[in-house]
Amino acid sequence: MARLTPEQIAHFQSEGYVVVKGLFNAARDLEPVRLEYEGVLDRLATELEAKGTAASRYADLPFSERLIRLCQDSKRVLQQHFDFALPNQNIKADTPMWVGPAVFNLLHNPGLLDAVESLIGPEIYSNPVQHIRLKLPEDRAVRDVNGKILDGVTAWHQDNGVVLPEADETNMLTIWFPLWDAPVESGCLQVMPRSKERGLRDHCPLPGGLSIPQKLLELGHATPVPLQQGDALFMHRLTCHASLPNRSKNVRWSFDLRYNPIGQATGRGAFPGFVARSRAHPETELHDAKKWADMWHETRRTLAQMEQPKPWNRWDAKAEVCA
Repeated sequence: MARLTPEQIAHFQSEGYVVVKGLFNAARDLEPVRLEYEGVLDRLATELEAKGTAASRYADLPFSERLIRLCQDSKRVLQQHFDFALPNQNIKADTPMWVGPAVFNLLHNPGLLDAVESLIGPEIYSNPVQHIRLKLPEDRAVRDVNGKILDGVTAWHQDNGVVLPEADETNMLTIWFPLWDAPVESGCLQVMPRSKERGLRDHCPLPGGLSIPQKLLELGHATPVPLQQGDALFMHRLTCHASLPNRSKNVRWSFDLRYNPIGQATGRGAFPGFVARSRAHPETELHDAKKWADMWHETRRTLAQMEQPKPWNRWDAKAEVCA
Protein backbone atom coordinates (compact mmCIF):
# COMPACT_ATOMS: atom_id res chain seq x y z
CA MET A 1 0.00 0.00 0.00
CA ALA A 2 1.21 3.50 -0.85
CA ARG A 3 -1.14 5.44 1.40
CA LEU A 4 0.08 8.89 2.33
CA THR A 5 1.27 9.46 5.88
CA PRO A 6 -0.65 11.74 8.26
CA GLU A 7 2.19 14.26 7.86
CA GLN A 8 1.89 14.22 4.06
CA ILE A 9 -1.88 14.65 4.22
CA ALA A 10 -1.53 17.54 6.67
CA HIS A 11 1.02 19.22 4.37
CA PHE A 12 -1.33 18.88 1.42
CA GLN A 13 -4.27 20.28 3.36
CA SER A 14 -2.22 23.20 4.67
CA GLU A 15 0.03 24.09 1.73
CA GLY A 16 -2.10 22.89 -1.18
CA TYR A 17 0.51 20.44 -2.45
CA VAL A 18 2.73 17.61 -1.33
CA VAL A 19 5.67 15.76 -2.90
CA VAL A 20 5.54 11.97 -2.65
CA LYS A 21 9.02 10.55 -3.06
CA GLY A 22 9.44 7.20 -4.78
CA LEU A 23 5.76 6.69 -5.58
CA PHE A 24 6.60 4.88 -8.82
CA ASN A 25 9.09 2.10 -9.46
CA ALA A 26 11.07 3.14 -12.53
CA ALA A 27 11.49 -0.35 -13.99
CA ARG A 28 8.05 -1.73 -13.15
CA ASP A 29 5.82 1.33 -13.56
CA LEU A 30 7.55 3.76 -15.92
CA GLU A 31 9.68 1.64 -18.26
CA PRO A 32 6.66 0.07 -20.05
CA VAL A 33 5.38 3.57 -20.80
CA ARG A 34 8.77 4.68 -22.10
CA LEU A 35 8.96 1.65 -24.40
CA GLU A 36 5.45 2.24 -25.69
CA TYR A 37 6.30 5.84 -26.54
CA GLU A 38 9.49 4.73 -28.28
CA GLY A 39 7.18 2.94 -30.69
CA VAL A 40 4.99 6.04 -31.11
CA LEU A 41 8.05 8.13 -31.89
CA ASP A 42 9.40 5.57 -34.36
CA ARG A 43 6.12 5.48 -36.30
CA LEU A 44 5.93 9.27 -36.31
CA ALA A 45 9.52 9.54 -37.55
CA THR A 46 8.77 7.13 -40.38
CA GLU A 47 5.70 9.16 -41.36
CA LEU A 48 7.53 12.50 -41.30
CA GLU A 49 10.44 11.17 -43.35
CA ALA A 50 8.03 9.71 -45.91
CA LYS A 51 6.28 13.07 -46.26
CA GLY A 52 9.59 14.85 -46.67
CA THR A 53 9.09 16.99 -43.58
CA ALA A 54 11.97 15.33 -41.73
CA ALA A 55 15.44 14.82 -43.14
CA SER A 56 15.79 11.44 -41.45
CA ARG A 57 14.14 9.04 -39.04
CA TYR A 58 17.08 9.62 -36.68
CA ALA A 59 16.71 6.02 -35.62
CA ASP A 60 20.15 5.88 -34.01
CA LEU A 61 19.41 8.71 -31.56
CA PRO A 62 17.94 8.47 -28.05
CA PHE A 63 14.31 9.52 -27.51
CA SER A 64 14.97 13.09 -26.40
CA GLU A 65 17.41 14.02 -29.16
CA ARG A 66 15.33 12.23 -31.77
CA LEU A 67 12.19 14.18 -30.83
CA ILE A 68 14.08 17.48 -30.87
CA ARG A 69 15.43 16.82 -34.37
CA LEU A 70 12.00 15.84 -35.71
CA CYS A 71 10.38 18.97 -34.24
CA GLN A 72 13.09 21.17 -35.70
CA ASP A 73 12.88 19.55 -39.14
CA SER A 74 9.10 19.71 -39.33
CA LYS A 75 8.94 23.13 -37.60
CA ARG A 76 6.06 21.75 -35.58
CA VAL A 77 5.30 20.99 -31.95
CA LEU A 78 4.60 17.26 -32.07
CA GLN A 79 3.28 16.74 -28.55
CA GLN A 80 -0.29 15.99 -29.62
CA HIS A 81 0.90 12.79 -31.31
CA PHE A 82 1.83 11.48 -27.84
CA ASP A 83 -1.01 12.95 -25.78
CA PHE A 84 -3.68 10.71 -24.27
CA ALA A 85 -6.36 13.39 -24.48
CA LEU A 86 -7.76 15.53 -27.24
CA PRO A 87 -7.03 19.25 -27.58
CA ASN A 88 -9.55 21.80 -26.35
CA GLN A 89 -10.61 22.98 -29.79
CA ASN A 90 -10.48 22.27 -33.53
CA ILE A 91 -10.84 18.51 -33.09
CA LYS A 92 -10.85 16.65 -36.39
CA ALA A 93 -11.37 13.03 -37.33
CA ASP A 94 -7.61 12.59 -37.72
CA THR A 95 -6.46 14.67 -34.73
CA PRO A 96 -3.51 12.64 -33.38
CA MET A 97 -3.47 11.15 -29.89
CA TRP A 98 -2.07 8.07 -28.19
CA VAL A 99 -4.22 5.92 -25.92
CA GLY A 100 -2.09 2.82 -25.56
CA PRO A 101 -2.29 0.05 -22.94
CA ALA A 102 0.85 1.09 -21.05
CA VAL A 103 -0.59 4.56 -20.54
CA PHE A 104 -3.91 3.06 -19.38
CA ASN A 105 -2.08 0.81 -16.94
CA LEU A 106 -0.28 3.82 -15.49
CA LEU A 107 -3.61 5.58 -14.92
CA HIS A 108 -4.59 2.44 -13.00
CA ASN A 109 -1.32 2.12 -11.06
CA PRO A 110 -2.20 0.62 -7.64
CA GLY A 111 0.33 2.69 -5.69
CA LEU A 112 -0.86 5.86 -7.37
CA LEU A 113 -4.50 5.05 -6.59
CA ASP A 114 -3.59 4.24 -2.97
CA ALA A 115 -2.10 7.72 -2.61
CA VAL A 116 -5.09 9.31 -4.36
CA GLU A 117 -7.44 7.44 -2.04
CA SER A 118 -5.68 9.01 0.93
CA LEU A 119 -6.82 12.44 -0.26
CA ILE A 120 -10.20 12.02 -1.99
CA GLY A 121 -11.51 8.71 -0.68
CA PRO A 122 -12.02 5.18 -2.10
CA GLU A 123 -14.45 6.01 -4.95
CA ILE A 124 -12.02 7.27 -7.60
CA TYR A 125 -12.82 8.53 -11.10
CA SER A 126 -10.09 9.10 -13.70
CA ASN A 127 -10.73 12.68 -14.84
CA PRO A 128 -10.13 13.05 -18.61
CA VAL A 129 -8.34 16.41 -18.25
CA GLN A 130 -4.96 14.72 -18.56
CA HIS A 131 -1.86 15.27 -20.64
CA ILE A 132 1.66 14.28 -21.49
CA ARG A 133 4.14 17.17 -21.56
CA LEU A 134 7.17 17.07 -23.83
CA LYS A 135 8.98 20.38 -23.33
CA LEU A 136 11.91 20.98 -25.64
CA PRO A 137 14.99 22.87 -24.41
CA GLU A 138 14.35 26.56 -24.98
CA ASP A 139 17.52 27.04 -27.03
CA ARG A 140 16.34 24.36 -29.47
CA ALA A 141 12.59 24.89 -29.35
CA VAL A 142 10.29 25.43 -32.32
CA ARG A 143 9.54 29.13 -32.86
CA ASP A 144 6.94 31.06 -34.82
CA VAL A 145 7.69 33.63 -37.52
CA ASN A 146 8.22 36.26 -34.82
CA GLY A 147 10.75 34.14 -32.96
CA LYS A 148 8.37 33.29 -30.10
CA ILE A 149 8.79 29.82 -28.63
CA LEU A 150 5.86 27.52 -29.33
CA ASP A 151 4.80 25.47 -26.32
CA GLY A 152 7.32 27.00 -23.95
CA VAL A 153 6.77 27.61 -20.25
CA THR A 154 3.32 26.95 -18.83
CA ALA A 155 1.96 30.19 -17.36
CA TRP A 156 0.62 30.56 -13.83
CA HIS A 157 -2.82 29.00 -13.50
CA GLN A 158 -5.07 26.89 -11.29
CA ASP A 159 -6.38 23.58 -12.55
CA ASN A 160 -9.87 24.58 -11.40
CA GLY A 161 -9.50 27.47 -13.83
CA VAL A 162 -9.01 25.33 -16.93
CA VAL A 163 -12.29 23.43 -16.55
CA LEU A 164 -15.90 24.52 -16.77
CA PRO A 165 -17.79 26.02 -13.78
CA GLU A 166 -19.74 22.78 -13.36
CA ALA A 167 -16.62 21.37 -11.65
CA ASP A 168 -16.08 24.22 -9.18
CA GLU A 169 -17.20 22.04 -6.28
CA THR A 170 -15.46 18.92 -7.57
CA ASN A 171 -12.71 17.59 -5.31
CA MET A 172 -10.29 17.39 -8.24
CA LEU A 173 -6.76 16.26 -7.51
CA THR A 174 -3.78 16.80 -9.83
CA ILE A 175 -0.78 14.48 -9.93
CA TRP A 176 2.26 15.68 -11.90
CA PHE A 177 5.30 13.44 -12.30
CA PRO A 178 8.30 13.17 -14.65
CA LEU A 179 9.20 10.12 -16.69
CA TRP A 180 12.84 10.94 -15.93
CA ASP A 181 14.50 13.38 -13.52
CA ALA A 182 13.08 16.92 -13.58
CA PRO A 183 15.57 19.25 -11.87
CA VAL A 184 15.07 23.02 -11.83
CA GLU A 185 17.10 23.55 -15.00
CA SER A 186 14.84 21.17 -16.97
CA GLY A 187 11.77 23.30 -16.33
CA CYS A 188 10.13 21.60 -13.35
CA LEU A 189 6.95 23.00 -11.86
CA GLN A 190 6.81 25.81 -9.34
CA VAL A 191 3.93 26.27 -6.91
CA MET A 192 2.60 28.96 -4.61
CA PRO A 193 2.09 27.43 -1.17
CA ARG A 194 -1.31 28.19 0.42
CA SER A 195 -2.51 29.99 -2.70
CA LYS A 196 -5.66 27.86 -2.59
CA GLU A 197 -6.86 29.93 0.36
CA ARG A 198 -7.82 32.83 -1.92
CA GLY A 199 -10.11 30.70 -4.07
CA LEU A 200 -10.41 30.73 -7.83
CA ARG A 201 -8.66 33.66 -9.49
CA ASP A 202 -9.38 35.29 -12.82
CA HIS A 203 -7.61 33.77 -15.82
CA CYS A 204 -6.92 35.35 -19.18
CA PRO A 205 -6.89 33.44 -22.48
CA LEU A 206 -3.50 33.76 -24.18
CA PRO A 207 -2.11 32.10 -27.33
CA GLY A 208 -0.22 29.59 -25.16
CA GLY A 209 -3.13 28.87 -22.82
CA LEU A 210 -4.83 30.35 -19.79
CA SER A 211 -2.86 32.59 -17.45
CA ILE A 212 -3.53 34.37 -14.16
CA PRO A 213 -2.58 38.07 -14.47
CA GLN A 214 0.58 38.85 -12.52
CA LYS A 215 -1.22 41.50 -10.45
CA LEU A 216 -3.29 38.68 -8.92
CA LEU A 217 -0.26 36.62 -7.91
CA GLU A 218 2.18 36.60 -5.01
CA LEU A 219 5.21 35.87 -7.16
CA GLY A 220 7.59 36.21 -4.23
CA HIS A 221 6.12 33.00 -2.81
CA ALA A 222 6.87 30.89 -5.88
CA THR A 223 8.55 27.62 -4.85
CA PRO A 224 10.28 25.34 -7.42
CA VAL A 225 9.53 21.63 -7.01
CA PRO A 226 12.32 19.57 -8.62
CA LEU A 227 11.54 15.86 -8.78
CA GLN A 228 13.47 12.69 -9.41
CA GLN A 229 12.21 9.83 -11.54
CA GLY A 230 9.58 8.01 -9.49
CA ASP A 231 8.53 11.07 -7.46
CA ALA A 232 5.14 12.74 -7.83
CA LEU A 233 3.68 16.14 -7.00
CA PHE A 234 0.08 16.19 -5.72
CA MET A 235 -1.77 19.51 -6.01
CA HIS A 236 -5.08 20.94 -4.85
CA ARG A 237 -7.29 22.18 -7.69
CA LEU A 238 -6.86 25.80 -6.51
CA THR A 239 -3.08 25.76 -6.06
CA CYS A 240 -1.41 28.29 -8.36
CA HIS A 241 1.39 26.70 -10.35
CA ALA A 242 3.50 27.20 -13.47
CA SER A 243 6.52 25.67 -15.13
CA LEU A 244 10.02 27.04 -15.26
CA PRO A 245 11.87 27.33 -18.60
CA ASN A 246 13.68 24.24 -19.81
CA ARG A 247 17.33 25.32 -19.88
CA SER A 248 18.69 21.79 -19.96
CA LYS A 249 19.88 19.85 -23.00
CA ASN A 250 17.04 17.33 -22.96
CA VAL A 251 13.28 17.16 -23.32
CA ARG A 252 11.38 17.53 -20.06
CA TRP A 253 8.97 14.59 -20.16
CA SER A 254 6.12 14.47 -17.68
CA PHE A 255 2.58 13.28 -17.06
CA ASP A 256 -0.25 15.44 -15.74
CA LEU A 257 -3.14 13.37 -14.34
CA ARG A 258 -6.33 14.24 -12.49
CA TYR A 259 -8.76 12.26 -10.36
CA ASN A 260 -11.98 13.12 -8.56
CA PRO A 261 -14.61 11.27 -6.53
CA ILE A 262 -17.07 9.23 -8.59
CA GLY A 263 -20.22 11.17 -9.43
CA GLN A 264 -18.65 14.62 -9.38
CA ALA A 265 -18.39 16.67 -12.57
CA THR A 266 -15.08 16.46 -14.42
CA GLY A 267 -15.30 19.94 -15.90
CA ARG A 268 -14.95 18.59 -19.41
CA GLY A 269 -17.94 16.32 -19.80
CA ALA A 270 -17.46 15.83 -23.54
CA PHE A 271 -14.34 13.76 -22.83
CA PRO A 272 -14.47 10.19 -21.47
CA GLY A 273 -13.34 9.39 -17.95
CA PHE A 274 -13.73 6.08 -16.14
CA VAL A 275 -14.04 4.48 -12.71
CA ALA A 276 -10.47 3.70 -11.68
CA ARG A 277 -11.29 2.34 -8.22
CA SER A 278 -14.46 1.67 -6.29
CA ARG A 279 -14.36 -0.06 -2.94
CA ALA A 280 -18.18 -0.03 -2.84
CA HIS A 281 -18.78 -1.27 -6.39
CA PRO A 282 -15.61 -2.85 -7.81
CA GLU A 283 -17.63 -4.29 -10.71
CA THR A 284 -17.88 -0.74 -12.14
CA GLU A 285 -14.11 -0.35 -12.48
CA LEU A 286 -12.72 -0.24 -16.01
CA HIS A 287 -9.81 -2.62 -16.58
CA ASP A 288 -10.03 -2.99 -20.36
CA ALA A 289 -7.39 -0.86 -22.10
CA LYS A 290 -8.99 -1.38 -25.51
CA LYS A 291 -12.37 -0.18 -24.27
CA TRP A 292 -10.72 2.95 -22.88
CA ALA A 293 -9.00 3.61 -26.21
CA ASP A 294 -12.27 2.99 -28.08
CA MET A 295 -14.00 5.57 -25.86
CA TRP A 296 -11.48 8.21 -26.89
CA HIS A 297 -11.66 7.28 -30.57
CA GLU A 298 -15.45 7.45 -30.53
CA THR A 299 -15.30 10.82 -28.77
CA ARG A 300 -12.98 12.12 -31.48
CA ARG A 301 -15.33 10.93 -34.21
CA THR A 302 -18.33 12.51 -32.51
CA LEU A 303 -16.72 15.88 -31.80
CA ALA A 304 -15.23 16.11 -35.28
CA GLN A 305 -18.76 15.93 -36.74
CA MET A 306 -20.34 18.61 -34.55
CA GLU A 307 -19.93 22.28 -33.81
CA GLN A 308 -17.55 22.40 -30.87
CA PRO A 309 -17.97 24.87 -28.03
CA LYS A 310 -15.54 27.74 -28.19
CA PRO A 311 -13.96 28.49 -25.88
CA TRP A 312 -13.96 25.36 -23.71
CA ASN A 313 -13.62 27.50 -20.57
CA ARG A 314 -15.35 30.39 -18.82
CA TRP A 315 -12.83 33.19 -19.42
CA ASP A 316 -13.05 36.25 -21.68
CA ALA A 317 -9.90 37.82 -23.14
CA LYS A 318 -11.75 41.15 -23.22
CA ALA A 319 -12.31 41.19 -19.44
CA GLU A 320 -10.99 44.25 -17.63
CA VAL A 321 -8.55 42.19 -15.58
CA CYS A 322 -6.90 41.00 -18.82
CA ALA A 323 -6.19 44.53 -20.10
